[in-house]
Amino acid sequence: MFGKPPGREEGIRIAPDDGDRDVRPGRKLSVRVAEGRLESVRVVRSQDARDTPVPGRISADGRSWEPDEKRLALAAKYTVDAVALDGDGRRSARHATFTTRVPEERFIGYVAPENRSTVGTGMIVSLEFSREITDRAAVERAVRVTSEPAVDIRPHWFGRDRLDFRPRHYWRPGTEVTVDLRLRDVEGAPGVYGLQHKTVTFTVGRRQVSEVDAARKTMEVRRDGELVATVPVTAGGGRNTTYNGKMVVTEMLDVTRMDGRTVGFGGEYDIPDVPHAMRLTESGTFLHGNYWAPKDVFGRTNVSHGCVGLRDVKGGGADTPAGWFFDRSLVGDVVEVVHSEDRTVAPDNGLGGWNMSWKAWRAGSAVR
Repeated sequence: MFGKPPGREEGIRIAPDDGDRDVRPGRKLSVRVAEGRLESVRVVRSQDARDTPVPGRISADGRSWEPDEKRLALAAKYTVDAVALDGDGRRSARHATFTTRVPEERFIGYVAPENRSTVGTGMIVSLEFSREITDRAAVERAVRVTSEPAVDIRPHWFGRDRLDFRPRHYWRPGTEVTVDLRLRDVEGAPGVYGLQHKTVTFTVGRRQVSEVDAARKTMEVRRDGELVATVPVTAGGGRNTTYNGKMVVTEMLDVTRMDGRTVGFGGEYDIPDVPHAMRLTESGTFLHGNYWAPKDVFGRTNVSHGCVGLRDVKGGGADTPAGWFFDRSLVGDVVEVVHSEDRTVAPDNGLGGWNMSWKAWRAGSAVR
C-alpha cells in the first residue's frame, strides 16, 4: 500500500496561494519546502498579452526560491511550476496560478522632447503627469536620464504634476540623451499606479543662443559662440513688456492664430495667420514673424504685447528676418531677453529652469 500523500504543509508551499485573486503588489512571492530541497522553479508573468519569465534563485540550502524583483506586477497573471525532491529522492511537483490587482486608476508621464528628435543645446527634459503625484520620491526614482558623454543631470519638481531634468550647463553639441521611464506599477498617489515602461532618446545639435536686447531692440544670434547675425526686433511695449531671462523654444509653427482673449488681452488683437511662430513660454510669449506692423518699428520701437517680433510678410517669407531665423532654429534653442522693464520669467513658465542657480535646481529633488 502507498502511504498518505504529503499535504500542502508537508510538501511545496507557494505564496500567494493557487487561485488567489486581487493580490496586491506588496505581497511576497515565494516557493518553499519544509523538507528535502527544490530541484527547479519556473515562474511566468502574463501581462499585456505577453509571457515573461520571472528571474529568481533557489537558496543555498535548497529550501526556498525568491524572485529577483521584490514587488509583483499589477494586472498580471503568475504561473508557478515547482519540482522538489524529498529526503528519499522522490520527486513531487506543484502548479499554481494567481492574479494580481487591476488598479482602477493609472497615471502616465508625457515626455518632452519627442523621441529621436534633434534639439538645441538648451533643451530641458520635462515630464508632465496625467495625475497629481503625492509620492514624488517613488516616481523620481523610477525615471532615469543619462547622457553620452556623461554629465551630472539632476531633477527638479514643479508642483505635483511636473518633473524636469537638466545638467548644470547647456548640453554639449552632439550629446546623446536617454530618458528611461520605469513607471509601471509605481504608486504615485494612494491607489494610483503608473502605466509606462518607455524609453525616449534625443540628440543635441549645434549650440545656438540668441540674445534679445529689449532696450536696443536687436537680437544677436550666436552659433557655437560666434556672432552670425544682428537682427532688428520689436519687443513688448508700454505696459505689455517682455519677460527678461533665458527662455527655450518649445514649439515651432509655420503659421498660427494669436487671439488676445486667450492670454488676458481681451479683444486687443486677433491675428489668424501669424507666420514663423516659436513658443518661448506657456503663458503665451512667442518669437514670431510680424507683417502687420510698419517696417520702421523694427529696431526702433517696442510695440508688441510681450512677444518678440521680427519683420516678415503675410504668409511668411523665406528671405525675411523672421524666415531666416526660423529656418535656422531648433526646438531647444535658447532665447535670452535682457534690459526689459519686466521681471525674470518664472522657471516653470515653459522651460525656464535655466534661470535658477544650480543649488536651487538641485534642491527641487524629492529624493533625500
